[in-house]
Amino acid sequence: MDGQEPAMKALGWARTLPVSSGVRAGRAWARRHLEELGWAAHAPETADAVVLTISELITNAHIHARSDADLVLTWDGACLYVSVHDDSPQAPRPREAGPDATSGRGMALVDALADHWQARTDRCGKTVTACFHPPGDAVQ
Repeated sequence: MDGQEPAMKALGWARTLPVSSGVRAGRAWARRHLEELGWAAHAPETADAVVLTISELITNAHIHARSDADLVLTWDGACLYVSVHDDSPQAPRPREAGPDATSGRGMALVDALADHWQARTDRCGKTVTACFHPPGDAVQ
């Protein structure tokens, strides 16, 4: 070793949000971590998009999967990954909601807000992961 500290490869946080905790707890938790990263101050529109995405994914876990939501945020210096795992193996999909519909827009919002997203199913349910790149050099 040359005596220098190794560069950090990634930074991450994880939290389980029981159905009883509601979506608000997940939004507040994520907002605190976005502030730690500097996203709230230097990339507020992207931070808002991340929080809205988290809200939609937790809502889907609680309402559609009827399960707790395991929320993981991972920052690797190029992308902030937002992952939510729930107990349902059914993959989400954006769908067309009519103008009078009171639901059905969640994944369409995620699709519009995130740089990209994917869903992965396994024997324990599914994980939806959305990636957000900071605008320009706004966040280090």
